Amino acid sequence: MSEPSDGAAPTAVVDSLAADQGRPSDGVLLRVRSLLPEFTGALRRVAEQVLTDPAGASRATIVELAERSGTSPATVTRFCRALGFDGYADLRLGIAAETGRARSAGWTVDIGREIQPGDPLERVLGQIMAADTRAMHDTAALLDLAEVERAATAIAAARRVNIFGASGSALVGEEMQFSLHRIGVPVWAWTDVHNGLASAALSRPGDVALGISHSGETGETIELLAEASSRGATTIALTSFPKSPLAELADIVLLTATQATTFRPDALSARHPQLVVLDLLYVAVAQRTHERSHAAFQVTAQAVHGHKAVKDGHTS
Repeated sequence: MSEPSDGAAPTAVVDSLAADQGRPSDGVLLRVRSLLPEFTGALRRVAEQVLTDPAGASRATIVELAERSGTSPATVTRFCRALGFDGYADLRLGIAAETGRARSAGWTVDIGREIQPGDPLERVLGQIMAADTRAMHDTAALLDLAEVERAATAIAAARRVNIFGASGSALVGEEMQFSLHRIGVPVWAWTDVHNGLASAALSRPGDVALGISHSGETGETIELLAEASSRGATTIALTSFPKSPLAELADIVLLTATQATTFRPDALSARHPQLVVLDLLYVAVAQRTHERSHAAFQVTAQAVHGHKAVKDGHTS
């Protein structure tokens, strides 16, 4: 099978990717998702085919995978090298081992199947829980705790913290603002670009800017983080793609993983892992400011005490 010559990545690029990643022993699909922004043309088609049907890829011959992805066996070989494998057989074994672990761990639903209109809610719940649980485990494996430590230390000492995000990421940012605000951190979450740029422009060294974007390619979030960075703020990116423009811009990168499904887009699948990472970051900040945080909890609890429901003549 032939393919357009511009669809194959240069050998030097493939060698560079392989050198960066090393030979993977597990987490093959997670590695493919992380590298997806790096792939173009034919290599990207192979990656997308593997992510769409990993079980099928683990059973396919190199010719079959090439046909399904509209590429050639030579491109599949380059794809294997980019992941750090010596050849296609090793890639198949890696994928098979990963999908096999998922089945043996009790995944009683096929995550890749589309939910049908007539499916009972019990199956729907099982499918959602399976996808979210896998994403949580992958995020825990992917997350660099040293980066979380750096982010927590910066936020704990910050004069001002700005959080930037658009659409669904904005909702996640507002959750983080609420958590940090409760422990006395001066924090603002911005969804309007103009207001966000004005706040970012007032940043100075010692401030922190947190940009949230699953893809790491949201133009507004990149612009806001870049403005804060240019003013000397410490920048943090929360994204699923370590080679994305947002990640490349940030001083500190916090990575999340998603479990792609047919019933929920990747961006929506990223919400729960994002919240888990931000919960971890919030607790880490509270640990580093425990006296201030404890005092803030007491003051805020007392402030809202009179508005809680009354039961048997006593507030609870």
